[in-house]
Amino acid sequence: MSTFQPGRRGLLALAAVLALSPAAYAQDIPRQDPGKCQGQPEIRPLQPLQVVTQKGRASFQVEYADSERERQYGMMCRRTMAPDRGMLFDFHKPQHLAFWMRNTLIPLDILYIRADGTVLSIVRNARPLDETPLPSNGPARAVLEIPGGRAAQLGILPGDKVVHRIFAGG
Repeated sequence: MSTFQPGRRGLLALAAVLALSPAAYAQDIPRQDPGKCQGQPEIRPLQPLQVVTQKGRASFQVEYADSERERQYGMMCRRTMAPDRGMLFDFHKPQHLAFWMRNTLIPLDILYIRADGTVLSIVRNARPLDETPLPSNGPARAVLEIPGGRAAQLGILPGDKVVHRIFAGG
């Protein structure tokens, strides 16, 4: 998954972001042949993260993407993801975000997370290789990507709490 969040080009209102082509924000990341796709290596060390739901706690080991390059490449070209794995994208400040699935070969659930660790919104089973912008629908500090379908399996809903060191109390 990659983001076309404005990054170094400055913050734009969500309407302006969605009005622009995602390609404007990933000119340095071309589309790749899915059979030959090459992304970034796994970001180590993995970090513990939990999502607290009405059904209980779901535990994950996540890659932590906090540099612009790590966030741009995200889960691109990965062919598998274990059910207890994920990637946490930290944008450090709340902002309107939108992700897309350029060069992403597996379905993902995308959880947009407020600065306090509350799940703002969820995109379920984002389609591989689809470049349609998937907006956060409000300001989010972070994004958690997990295997497609896991949020439903675990009962994760907007309003649930994400526990990780970047959120207060994490």
